[in-house]
This record gives sequence, structure tokens and C-alpha cells, in this order.
Amino acid sequence: MRRADRLFRIVQMMRGGRLVTADKLAEKLEVSTRTIYRDIADLMASGVPVDGEAGVGYVMEEGYDLPPLMFTRDEIVALVAGARLIRAFGGADMARGAEEALVKIGAVLPEAERLRAGQVPVHAIGPRMTDDLRVRIDRVEAAADAGQRLMLDYSDEKGARTDRVIRPLGLWFWGSVWTVVGWCELREDFRMFRLDRIQGMQEGASFKPERGKKLQDFYRLMEERHGAERGR
Repeated sequence: MRRADRLFRIVQMMRGGRLVTADKLAEKLEVSTRTIYRDIADLMASGVPVDGEAGVGYVMEEGYDLPPLMFTRDEIVALVAGARLIRAFGGADMARGAEEALVKIGAVLPEAERLRAGQVPVHAIGPRMTDDLRVRIDRVEAAADAGQRLMLDYSDEKGARTDRVIRPLGLWFWGSVWTVVGWCELREDFRMFRLDRIQGMQEGASFKPERGKKLQDFYRLMEERHGAERGR
């Protein structure tokens, strides 16, 4: 669960002046009690009227409600433009999620901001996305999120085909093509694979993050290589 969602649920669980212990919140939200203590402290610091202390419990002032969402012009442009880009070039599930997010945001924005969102002059036009590619994007994203290996039938730029087993770590969109970065178990190294060159794909066994094979390690290697190139 994202931290923002957890904070929202804590506020919801304390509505009506109910006394709630940190242990109970931790049990409901499946986190540690220490995490709840930090969350409560952050809510208090942000102005949410919570009273109480560790070991006793917490209560929120009756009648308190979360303030309506307020975005600056730049934030509205970023949200709308990003959703339109995903709708145009993302996976099928991503595109539906972007559309639903825009509807939800519009439903809680004040009238002036809602009109502004509808007038954002940013649109996405580019190569046509096939239904097969959209589904492939969603499957790769889901596998990366779940820590699930992918078995690929892959064709390189010359048309030569190989079978690869990768640990998918993330998706990159380059304006015309999507690639997946992963740890290739055949090459024992990081590799990028273009999604439009994947001829077949199956989900495989799960994997756990290992030192030297994580996305942070990939970023570190890229930074080191770029630093070496700049130093030449």
C-alpha cells in the first residue's frame, strides 16, 4: 500500500471521535506499530487535529474532513498531459487507469480547476499502438511489480531469435518504442529488450531482489559508464 493511501485510511479509521490504538491501526493496515507512530506524527505536523499518545491511543477531532484537492496550473497540466500520454501509448490497463484517474480528479476539483483541466492544450500523437503491444506492456509491468521472471522468445535487429529468461525491472518509453530493462539469466548481466521484438512471452518463477541485480544497480552502472565517457 502506498504511504499516501495509508495516511488517508488512518484518517478514515479515526473519524467520529473514536479512540484507536496504534496496535489496532497497525493490524488493520498490515504495517509495524513504529510505522503508525511515524504516520500519526506526520498527520499532526500537517495540521490534522489528532490527539493522544503512544500506548494510550489516538482520537481525531469530530467534524474534521480532508480538504479538497487543490492543484496549481502546472500540476494540472502535468497530470492531464501525463494521463493523455499513457492513454495514447501505454498498456491497455494503464490507459484505462489514466482515464479513470482523470475522471476522479475532475470530480473533486473546484469548478475553475476542472475547467482548466479540460482546456490543457497538450495532446499525444504518434505511432499506432496495437492491442497486442498494449497487452504486452501490461504483462511486463505486472511481472516487474510482482517480481516474476519472464521467458522470452526474442528477435534481435537482424532477425536472429533467442530464448531468454529475464528478471524484469522496469519499462522505458523512448517516444517510438517501449523497452524492458531486466537481468538476463543467459548473459548474467543487465539487458534491454524492445517489446515489439518479443515474439512470445510466458510468465515464470518468482524472484527476490539480489545484490548486484536490482534496478538501483543498473542505474549505478549507467552512471559509472557515463562518467567514464565524460572523462575521456
